[in-house]
Amino acid sequence: MEKKSIGGCVGQNKTRSDSKKDLTFLAAKKDTASFVKQKKKKKSFDYWLKKNRYYHRSIVKFYRFVIPKKSRVLQINCKNGYVLQAVQPSVGVGLDNDEDAIASAQQQCSEFQFYTDSLEDIPDQIFDYIILTSVTMEEPDIQDLFVQLRRFSDSNTRIIIDTYSYLWEPILWLTQKLGLRRPTNFRNWISQKDLHNFLYLSDFEVVTTYWHTLLPMYIPLISTIFNSILIHLPIINRLCLHNVTIARPTIKKHDPKEYRVSVVIPCRNEKGNVESAVLRCPQMGAGTEIIFVEGGSQDGTLDEIKRVIKKYPEKDISFFVQDGKGKSNAVRKGFAQARGGVLMILDADLTVPPEELPKFFDALMHGKGELINGSRLVYGMESGAMRFLNLLANFFFSVLFSWLLGQKLKDTLCGTKVLFKKDYEKIAKNRSFFGNFDPFGDFDLLFGAAKLNFKIVDMPVHYKSRIYGSTQIRRFLHGWILLCMSFLALRKFKFR
Repeated sequence: MEKKSIGGCVGQNKTRSDSKKDLTFLAAKKDTASFVKQKKKKKSFDYWLKKNRYYHRSIVKFYRFVIPKKSRVLQINCKNGYVLQAVQPSVGVGLDNDEDAIASAQQQCSEFQFYTDSLEDIPDQIFDYIILTSVTMEEPDIQDLFVQLRRFSDSNTRIIIDTYSYLWEPILWLTQKLGLRRPTNFRNWISQKDLHNFLYLSDFEVVTTYWHTLLPMYIPLISTIFNSILIHLPIINRLCLHNVTIARPTIKKHDPKEYRVSVVIPCRNEKGNVESAVLRCPQMGAGTEIIFVEGGSQDGTLDEIKRVIKKYPEKDISFFVQDGKGKSNAVRKGFAQARGGVLMILDADLTVPPEELPKFFDALMHGKGELINGSRLVYGMESGAMRFLNLLANFFFSVLFSWLLGQKLKDTLCGTKVLFKKDYEKIAKNRSFFGNFDPFGDFDLLFGAAKLNFKIVDMPVHYKSRIYGSTQIRRFLHGWILLCMSFLALRKFKFR
């Protein structure tokens, strides 16, 4: 008796055992065909990178702004390593569970190290920046992930958590169904508030937040307007595709005995304040040195400094004469000569009392921030300490610079600022980003600290009236300079 085979052809009689073998073979063949079909359907990350070229270029642009060159960078969900390659790190490590993408990364970025399994496989080392690209949207235990990252972090590390806004969830789902974007399956769509709470529970604290990419596809002129201008407007920026939080490890207390303090006092025509500054400046940490930087005074300030040094030989006092002009030049010269690990600026008019400097020192030692910025606009002022127009200007620039820098600042024009010398050296190294435009010195530090994602903290001070001499502030000229500097910051931080 003849039978039809499974294939539907007429053939010879087969035993039951032979039929079972045929069934097994055909099933395996069917599975193999299905697997090959799925492999053909699954497009590589390189394909999606080319397909959505404009979108990925905007991501690269953002990370190039946030991460300085030659940093040590770890990226989780690195795909083919295109972001690592773009930021040009001195040490680059990538982790991803997509083996095909990692193979592509190893081929294109052979100078970096890539892993496909878990964080446990990465050797212990400290990174300057750790990028989490949509990781918290896929991770089953976000808090545990952050705890694991402590192994790769120290006080200088910055964690960049890049997530999609939940407002875009339906749009991303639709574009994925239409084949316009890479297939993904996110398990978590959490708010920034919840994310910040996870960070807090894991001993990290938020430094700043960013929003980027309002229109992820390229439309001539329209994309530029959306992603270069509208993206920075309040409320509208909350509609961006990407929410980015930059955090740092919660800093443990430093030992004050390990740090000498250098107090730099720029002075021009401040003869009557020199001796008072020396007598009122407290001893801090492992010792305090006072550095006067004299700027071509006409009232005998330089001679007075020399007299005071001779009168108080027990105090660590030195002086230098400016080789340039302006407070900024004086501050940089003083910082360059400083021997302490902590740098302080004290205006020679003593309107900010020297007795309050220990508050700045304590805030720095307790890890409250990398730049401690004096704020004169909290306590009540002495009569005549600040003119009304100056007060309005201070309020205006505080609001403007808080928006520009992404960190809340109450007073941007207070001369008293404190930071570690090692952090100042990083700011100085990165100074070419803004240029030498600041004649005051305050914004060189504020801009530089914000660019490096340092945490800036306001320290309320009591603002006093000047006792000797007259103010050297030229309100309208200096106001115009500040406006020009604001436009510079606008271009560098926002419309970049």
